[in-house]
Amino acid sequence: MEQRVSLELRRLRESIRCGEWAEPTAGLAPGHTQANLVVLPESHAYEFLLFCTRNPKPCPVLEVCDAGDPVPRDLAPGADLRTDLPRYRVYRDGHLGEEVTDVRALWSDDLVAFLIGCSFTFERALLQSGVPVRHVEEGRNVPMYRTSVPCRPAGRFSGPLVVSMRPMAPAEAIRATQITSRFARVHGAPVHVGDPEAIGIADLDEPDYGDPVTVKPGEVPVFWACGVTPQAVAVASGPPLMITHAPGHMFVTDALEDEQAVL
Repeated sequence: MEQRVSLELRRLRESIRCGEWAEPTAGLAPGHTQANLVVLPESHAYEFLLFCTRNPKPCPVLEVCDAGDPVPRDLAPGADLRTDLPRYRVYRDGHLGEEVTDVRALWSDDLVAFLIGCSFTFERALLQSGVPVRHVEEGRNVPMYRTSVPCRPAGRFSGPLVVSMRPMAPAEAIRATQITSRFARVHGAPVHVGDPEAIGIADLDEPDYGDPVTVKPGEVPVFWACGVTPQAVAVASGPPLMITHAPGHMFVTDALEDEQAVL
């Protein structure tokens, strides 16, 4: 895996680790797979893994680290999940606490890290096919929304599906569906196209996470299952501790994006 690490990725990871870059990662290190992060006590890890298995669209698992090990040995063996994301969120008993750029002080030997596929991974494929990615065009974080669609519960974990949204013309939405359906390990095809209220979203200009983006006349909103879903689940289920990425601030792996596609 080491030979796959581009100079651009090395520089990005170094700048994140030293705190120089703390912004969203959309469009960064093109060609590399990006991932959501969830860290839980080992006592909760099995039930969360079961939750992911029952909800593969929002929670496609790319790697699970051994308890206490912050190194993703398959996806990025030279990285450290305690320092190599731009921003982290810390949930305690269902409440969002601090947002930090380093979680070494919170780490313990009983924590298990999960890396979950991220839709940023397929955005280069969309752009290469002429499909617009509005939040990249506007230099904003992708808009994300809690929906009225429940996830399948597993043990103590339950909560609503979260989706990310990219507006596009109807013909582009069809093309985007064709392209992203190949990327099942990073959320795959959209889960909804069109009327936001049909999935419980009242106002596209008021995302629950990220930033609003322009929806041009004649465009439709296209919604993908989102790896921020575990954060909504943390609020609904109240585990004693869950460490996650801040929405849009992903872990950029060494793995190539094409490895997540079915050719």
